[in-house]
Amino acid sequence: MQQEENTHQLKKWQIWLPLMLSGAIVLGMLAGTQLHEPQPRLLIEPDESGKAMPFIGYGRMEELVRYIDAKYVDDVKGDELVKEAIEYLLGRLDPHSTFIPKEELQEVNEQLQGNFDGIGIEFMLLDDTIVVVTPLAGGPSEAVGIMAGDKIIMIGDSTLAGKGLSSDDVVNYLRGDPGSEITLKILRPAERKTRLFKVKRDKIPTHSVDVAYMLDEKTGYFKVNRFSANTYTEFMQELEKLVEKEGMKNLVLDLRQNPGGYLQEATKLLSQLFAERDKLLVYTEGRSVRRTDYESTGRNFFDIDKVAVLIDEGSASASEIVAGAIQDWDRGVIVGRRSFGKGLVQEQYKLSDGSALRLTVARYYTPSGRCIQREYKNEEDYDGDLVHRFESGELEDESKFSNHDTTKYYTAGGRVVFGGGGIMPDIFVPIDTVLFSEYFLTLRQQIPPFIFRYYEENKAAFAEMSQKQFENKFQINDQLFYDFLNYAESKGGVKRNNRQLSKVESLIKKNLKARLARHIYGDTAFYEVINDNDPVIEEALQSILKNKPLVQKND
Repeated sequence: MQQEENTHQLKKWQIWLPLMLSGAIVLGMLAGTQLHEPQPRLLIEPDESGKAMPFIGYGRMEELVRYIDAKYVDDVKGDELVKEAIEYLLGRLDPHSTFIPKEELQEVNEQLQGNFDGIGIEFMLLDDTIVVVTPLAGGPSEAVGIMAGDKIIMIGDSTLAGKGLSSDDVVNYLRGDPGSEITLKILRPAERKTRLFKVKRDKIPTHSVDVAYMLDEKTGYFKVNRFSANTYTEFMQELEKLVEKEGMKNLVLDLRQNPGGYLQEATKLLSQLFAERDKLLVYTEGRSVRRTDYESTGRNFFDIDKVAVLIDEGSASASEIVAGAIQDWDRGVIVGRRSFGKGLVQEQYKLSDGSALRLTVARYYTPSGRCIQREYKNEEDYDGDLVHRFESGELEDESKFSNHDTTKYYTAGGRVVFGGGGIMPDIFVPIDTVLFSEYFLTLRQQIPPFIFRYYEENKAAFAEMSQKQFENKFQINDQLFYDFLNYAESKGGVKRNNRQLSKVESLIKKNLKARLARHIYGDTAFYEVINDNDPVIEEALQSILKNKPLVQKND
């Protein structure tokens, strides 16, 4: 009975946390596209000719569709038939070959290109009103004087309040061609009149390095959420700051829930962790694609001593390339849980109607020669892998994983590693099962609006408080916690569950404090709070303190 309840909770969890599975699949498939050097290549290298590739719309398929369109007894839409045929064909191949419709291609590309065209604000929908959480530094909105807490009443001549808009609807209103102008009518708290702001849209950078800060006197922590076109540049900028200003020597690289992205960005980052030149980092090879080796350059600008890479079931593709190279060369220690298991390489081709085909053309292999791609003959099993990991007990006990590929590969130090199912960590850390709780997930949704309101009403209380004082002394007391529970029930319909409350209370309080820290001090403060006592980070730090964290095996 308990197993059935847990399984039900996990299925709910998958809906709330799509990055755990679907994010890894979708972003792994739908990485952005760059077609000409010196722009970065994909994991996933694109068609460098940039020419359209005829795929559907010729030969027997075109002839068939024409007959149906001309002679079929009922009205049919030829375009929809072709789209369904394409999706069926690709569905017979592998999970990562995909068709990207024209209307979705721009959004897909923006995910990894590292920027988009807009006005540069972070917003939330609060009581059906668009509220500015923060104007992005250096963006158009900050330049014209838009402030955190401003309520957007109108965009152009469209009144938005009370229309039941989704976040995607708001994004569609705000984004547009670079250089185009948009007028916002804004109501500012404590002012009785509205203000008009004319904002000129521009390129807005999206960061793939969420944060970089020191965990202790020698160890820097980097959280990389994906490998976009700017990842290497962002990484090096933050690395330079921590090395030169903070004396950083060791690195904890957090790739948990990182679904991958550009191969070349991953290999450039890897090169900074190897002092030697021509060290194999990864290679790709396919039936019609010759082998391509990616090697270290030997031009690492900063000396990094010890390295720990954090992975989990949401770490895929380029993330696994990084973890695999570090593991195969015994360059550092891999901490966490088994990675997603995506070892396929896609090329992207433009189609004549503006859509795109992303086709698997090769596999990638870690330096020891292993391909970590999971078995995908059974689509249902592939898509349901996370549920299987939970039901088998693997997320709590690594010994419960049974790999179908028993071929032994060897690291530089002689340790045995395996392919065929992702990267197995050197140090396993079980998942916190509270994350499976539907009650926790529904409560967590209410944290951002509650904390935003709380901060707006209590700014003065934190005006003289330093970040260190906040981290050491401020606590989410019982009154504030119960205020949150009352808010979640009244605004979000989350009924109080006393049986579940004791299990989730500490984690909810940590999330409340971390969100508040972000409003007061910024993203770094959020991560410093949320990472406090994180068992995966704690294991990484302990391994770095050891002279020989990796156990050597003799054969």
